[in-house]
Amino acid sequence: MEYRKIQANIFLLLTAAIWGFAFVAQRVGAQYLGTFTFNGIRFALGSLSLVPLILLFNRKSKVQFSGKALDRPWVPGMVAGVILFTAATLQQMGVEETGAGKAAFITGLYIVLVPLAGLFLKQKVSVSTWAGVGVTAVGLYLLSVTERFTITRGDLLVLVGALFWTFHILVIDVYSRRVDGLKLSAIQFLTCAALSLGFAVLLEPMNGVFEGVRSAMVPILYGGICSVGIAYTLQVFGQKYAEPSHAAIILSLETVFASIGGWLILRENLGFRGYLGCALMLIGMLLAQIPEVGEDK
Repeated sequence: MEYRKIQANIFLLLTAAIWGFAFVAQRVGAQYLGTFTFNGIRFALGSLSLVPLILLFNRKSKVQFSGKALDRPWVPGMVAGVILFTAATLQQMGVEETGAGKAAFITGLYIVLVPLAGLFLKQKVSVSTWAGVGVTAVGLYLLSVTERFTITRGDLLVLVGALFWTFHILVIDVYSRRVDGLKLSAIQFLTCAALSLGFAVLLEPMNGVFEGVRSAMVPILYGGICSVGIAYTLQVFGQKYAEPSHAAIILSLETVFASIGGWLILRENLGFRGYLGCALMLIGMLLAQIPEVGEDK
């Protein structure tokens, strides 16, 4: 069990790294395509990228299904897909209207919202986990907020999006233990893509779409294959053996990797404040793991 927890943490850390660098891809992609069009294409690509894996590993699952609809991947996948569509849409729209630092910090609030939601679900949250949440939240603030905090339309969009990211983490935590992870991922991506493309046709101009896709090809490929196909799947498998509150803290490190990506690709300098925030977030993640040491001995 200890090995599985370590493996799950590695999966989630890789997920955070891929998502962090995806912030750069999303910023570039937004220059050429609308929110729904960009998300629709990348999530469709992410869903298609899993088809070969599903065919390759399509063997009998060890999970014993009860025959209920929720124990089959279609219903859970569609439910998760609707939540994913809402969260991804709000985040993409918010990032376009507010500063990147603000957006990253507000989105990162799910590390506090997840354990709070867990209380309503009668899940126990340890003192060290709460300490980790607090330290990580401070780190996120130091790393991301570089201007006076004000509530704008963009801030509100990202804030509501953080609520849906919280719901998504909790839903995946439940369903990933009951259904095939690859199929769950593919179905939720397909659902998100269908909804995004549907709204794109209704709300966004189609003139110049092909030119925009060509200009944003690299961000789309990264956002579809890496950020969606690989990262969300790693999240599903990682959350099979990780506590929701612990998973939230590890996944929140995407902000650290986003800042690193900004420095490497966009030549953004973190500064002393930013590096201090990174250090605090790493400390917070370690604090949250303290209860697991020796747990299975």
